[in-house]
Amino acid sequence: MSNTPTSLNVPIMRLDRQYTALQEEFEAAALTVMRSGIYILGDNVKALEAELAERTESGFGIGVANGTDSLYLALRALNVGAGDEVITTPMSYIATSEAIVRAGATPVFVDIVDDATYLMDVSAVEKAITPNTKAIIPVHLYGQAVNMDALMSLAKAYHLAVVEDCAQAVDATWKGKPVGGFGDMGSFSFFPTKNLGAFGDGGMLTTSSAEKAQLLRQLRVHGQTSTYDHAHEGMNSRLDELQAALVRVKVPHLSAWGDARQRIAQRYTESLEALSVLELPRTQTDVGHVFHQYTVALKAEAGLDRDAVVARLQERGVGVRVYYPIPLHLQGMHHDLGYTAGAFPVAEKACKHVLSLPIFPELSDDEQRYVIETLKKILS
Repeated sequence: MSNTPTSLNVPIMRLDRQYTALQEEFEAAALTVMRSGIYILGDNVKALEAELAERTESGFGIGVANGTDSLYLALRALNVGAGDEVITTPMSYIATSEAIVRAGATPVFVDIVDDATYLMDVSAVEKAITPNTKAIIPVHLYGQAVNMDALMSLAKAYHLAVVEDCAQAVDATWKGKPVGGFGDMGSFSFFPTKNLGAFGDGGMLTTSSAEKAQLLRQLRVHGQTSTYDHAHEGMNSRLDELQAALVRVKVPHLSAWGDARQRIAQRYTESLEALSVLELPRTQTDVGHVFHQYTVALKAEAGLDRDAVVARLQERGVGVRVYYPIPLHLQGMHHDLGYTAGAFPVAEKACKHVLSLPIFPELSDDEQRYVIETLKKILS
């Protein structure tokens, strides 16, 4: 007889559990900052920058206001602008391509490999390179690294910059090396639902270039080189001291939380692999997957209505989500690029059929069993 509860409410994410577990540390850190009177670019920001630089095997970290700004500032620091093209994937959050447009450049998309990894097809990148190509933004989607050996070899051959979009992939690795340390720059988000999340917005850039790090620190403060001396057109994008202090409380727990996510992902895979209508996520060889999301796809040949399946799961208290239902090349803001349906069939197919199951370190065994059994009942 199954011990699975007959009814539960299992959201896609429960941030309050993390807070409860570390409540004293969070509140002590926040109180220390408030009493200090230093709220912008203080010691906690500097310490977090150093910690993430070490964690990514980069030389420098630069705290900024959010992950979107970090992508934009990376492109700015690499002198990407009007007339330039930046190659990226159509399967990502809009921030990836939005940053390219914001920098004045043109996004150029290449398809994903398949609907089990959802990652940029590196073999398609070379065909997309033109004389105007200036950079590549690989997205380590759902917590899994793109093939960085192949990508960096290609970038080097064509003298292209690489900005890694690591928003969902802190601590993910390629052949044992952490993401954010391969390209010219790594871009991270501390949005609350990320594997390393703040209590509001926040972001970080990593780089091994002292020159670029200095420029980024200037760009995030209105292009300021010294007090009231502004050599560049910058912006106001500073990581708050309070957010940095709260994120720092989480850093020592990140590896354990990553292990928990991997255990949960393994249980999902072992429990769901018999369902012939599901394409389960596949971890590439040589990759350390941190499972920001556990994303499955309903096989097209099964003829199931993804939105109907999602609705039935949500009615039963299973907080599944769809990331992302519309690929970037078909977003309204990119209509001027001239892409039409069918341009990137693998990504378009995935966007129509994917759904993500609840996964977070504090997810209980009972909750996971309920998700699994409910999904099995609906799909049977």
